[in-house]
Amino acid sequence: MSDKITGRTRGGAEWVPEFVTDLNAETCIGCGRCYKVCPRDVFNLVERGDVVDMEDDDFYDEDDEMMVMTIVNADDCIGCVACAKVCPKNCHTHEAAAA
Repeated sequence: MSDKITGRTRGGAEWVPEFVTDLNAETCIGCGRCYKVCPRDVFNLVERGDVVDMEDDDFYDEDDEMMVMTIVNADDCIGCVACAKVCPKNCHTHEAAAA
């Protein structure tokens, strides 16, 4: 098994960054908190219908399209997990990466 990517704090403590791998558009409410806190522009706000099949949604109204977050620049994620810390719906999935 390979080692995980590690970082160091200013004080020298080692930590393992966990990079965003998925965002659940089904539970996302489009609040924008993850977008605002992300230092690397990993997320973008899009119409829910662009990422979720709305045909099965009983409450879907084409004239009242809800916005949700999506991952657009996953390679720019630095693994700080700030997005997950501010998300009220726990939409984000993170994983450590191999070195």
